[in-house]
Amino acid sequence: MRPLLLKAHSRAITHLEFNYDGDLLFSTSKDYVPMVWRVDTGERLGTYEGHSGAVWYCNASRDSTRLLTASADATVKLWDVETGQLKQTFPVEGNTPVRCVNFSYGEQHFLSVTDKVLNQAPHVCIYKLERDSVDQKTTPIVDFCINDKDLKILHAAWGPNNRTILCSCEDGCVRVFDTETQKQIKELHVHTKAIVQLQYDRHGLLFITASRDGTAKLFDAHSYECLKTYNTGRPVNAAAISPLKDHVILGGGQSAEFVTTTSVDNAQFKAILFDLVHQDELGRIAGHFGPIHSIQFMPDGRGYASGAEDGYVRLYKFDKAYFEGKF
Repeated sequence: MRPLLLKAHSRAITHLEFNYDGDLLFSTSKDYVPMVWRVDTGERLGTYEGHSGAVWYCNASRDSTRLLTASADATVKLWDVETGQLKQTFPVEGNTPVRCVNFSYGEQHFLSVTDKVLNQAPHVCIYKLERDSVDQKTTPIVDFCINDKDLKILHAAWGPNNRTILCSCEDGCVRVFDTETQKQIKELHVHTKAIVQLQYDRHGLLFITASRDGTAKLFDAHSYECLKTYNTGRPVNAAAISPLKDHVILGGGQSAEFVTTTSVDNAQFKAILFDLVHQDELGRIAGHFGPIHSIQFMPDGRGYASGAEDGYVRLYKFDKAYFEGKF
């Protein structure tokens, strides 16, 4: 199983995302320039130039016409996917970096999450998207924060039917907020260290968390019951659920600031495939020379992409042995 190596970013990859149809792959990096790639060939199709800081996250609309990006330059930007044209900039009050951004189901709104900076608490903001750009407002219709100003939100996602917002936090908790009232309705103490990311499956029935405590956990999206735990023995930065088979894939590794030239073990940077039900490790896939920061299955489940501190995007397509269960 040989990957396509996508190399155009000059700094660490922060996030990868396939479009809904699976023919495009979007990547963000600390080098300020989001990019879009053709999945079948690995060809870079274009860039989205306009940010002046590291770009932490992106999210594409279901019809692949619009792209949202969240940046350390304290803005969210909305792009035309095909032309690369900047359609709108949403500046953040307080000039704080934006950690995450996500379209709502139906794509009439989007949410953003700001970083904890100095004495400013992290905020979750909801913006309304207008059909006509002339009518588009750049201020949020909802803006709320966690009571603890010292708490950092690392990721946020819409819950089923946009009724809730789930925030993964630095203290190892997932906090669930009611979208209408902005009140916290549930607090899940699920990890002992920071939850870097949470991600839903394709049908929105399950979600998986990735934590620096060395585990990923699978949850029922409605009851919030923890169903499975996948233990790697190293920090987990990213986790994804296969849309095709009962598999999950995890990526991570020791944080870059703790890796020295005398103690690097590239084995810790391998992607790890687990059986979703039995929690058994099925295999490890080598390639990266730094911690994996993002990992995503293709929408058809026939491959995956990973992006790491080394600045490479590796695009894998599973071979015959994978579908025959031979690892």
